[in-house]
Amino acid sequence: MARVLIADDEDSMRSLVARAVAMDSHETVTAADGAEALDILTGDARTFDLLLTDIKMPIMDGIALALAAARDFPDLVILLMTGFADQRERASGLDAIVHDVITKPFSVADIRTAVADALAERRSRNDQ
Repeated sequence: MARVLIADDEDSMRSLVARAVAMDSHETVTAADGAEALDILTGDARTFDLLLTDIKMPIMDGIALALAAARDFPDLVILLMTGFADQRERASGLDAIVHDVITKPFSVADIRTAVADALAERRSRNDQ
């Protein structure tokens, strides 16, 4: 199955998303902010299939993380999460590097579907 990096500064949200993603037998690794997530991406010898990150986080936000990840890991699929309309607006220009923006709050079923859709896109890209 896929390897998913989840970045969110809220412990409860990070835990919920990790449990939801793991329900589909995906391996999950979590980070509390964008800087930690970027360190994990660059320092881990194994590659990730999906980056699932909150937009609004301290130290390095999800948009800065997405830009760095897209530059350094072009095969990585990126999903953003946010509960703020202004943050969703900030992400609107990133269509070329971001698969989708998921609006919080969401259900476990919603996040599982979004992850499945993003991973299906990755597989179709790799099949071409």
